[in-house]
Amino acid sequence: MNTSPSLSSLIQYFFTQHLCEHRRSSARTIVAYRDTFRLLFSFLQSQTGHAPTALTLVDLDAPAILAFLDHLETGRHNQIRSRNARLAAIRSFFRVVAVRDPANLGIVNRVLSIPTKRTDHPLITYLTRVEMDAVLAAPDPSGWLGRRDHALLLTMYNSGARASEILNLRCGQVTFGSNTHVQLHGKGRKERIVPLWPQTARVLQRWFHELEATNESLAFPTVRRTALSADGLNHMLQQAVQRAGADCPSLLTKRVTPHVIRHATAMHLLQSGVDIATIALWLGHESIETTHEYVEADLASKQKALEKLAPAQGQLHRFQPADELLRFLAGL
Repeated sequence: MNTSPSLSSLIQYFFTQHLCEHRRSSARTIVAYRDTFRLLFSFLQSQTGHAPTALTLVDLDAPAILAFLDHLETGRHNQIRSRNARLAAIRSFFRVVAVRDPANLGIVNRVLSIPTKRTDHPLITYLTRVEMDAVLAAPDPSGWLGRRDHALLLTMYNSGARASEILNLRCGQVTFGSNTHVQLHGKGRKERIVPLWPQTARVLQRWFHELEATNESLAFPTVRRTALSADGLNHMLQQAVQRAGADCPSLLTKRVTPHVIRHATAMHLLQSGVDIATIALWLGHESIETTHEYVEADLASKQKALEKLAPAQGQLHRFQPADELLRFLAGL
């Protein structure tokens, strides 16, 4: 007698109990995983003709998952990182299946054996100080939106905040005083405190006063006092870049996103002599290896190191081994 749970019950258990109760996953993680399975079930329905409620675990065997991953890259034109993120969500589900439905361990093992794809790691894009200053000066201070945009961009640059952190920032998370700072709620429910420059503090004080804000008020709302969306933030930034490009043409050759502002914060801290351990804390990186990519991209620091290295004087001579065995090995 087949006592295996249905696919629908496994999916419901995965989301309502495993993710929400057992792991207490963040809302962003749950949404990302949800979207993965919505895409997967839609793809399987188009391939098998079966409605999602009629699918079984057999329909999710390794060949079907591989076909779905290939569809993401070729059909939806997703990047490899997006493909790997979808695979991570599927793997997480199948680890739960291994416990809840041992009878299908063969399917589980085949899916879990699907490897992640290696991806290129290009050097990060960041803005120079001149470019960053031009972007900060771009919003029009005579209008409400311009003053909001300037305060937002300055705070994001000062703190190195992620887009999600700045969009959800509440006025009560900023503490003014002799040591003005902002408390950010980052990925994985990690919190961090970042000091603010006196200039940032003055701009925020004026802005919060204009908002007539309470501690629970959004720091950078829309004109309707609702939360600014990620698309809205990116649109605002693109407008600022276009205006700044008139005086700083190099901006128009770069793809500037909110995350590039975060990269600029890290690079400028590094170029100012701040060690990477402090920068990792500043940005809220879980591993210092993530922060090391800024060292790899910092050409200015490499140039300084090169200036300290004097070229060898005189003519260089090729090493000649004095031993027959060494000569033999050198000739291989």
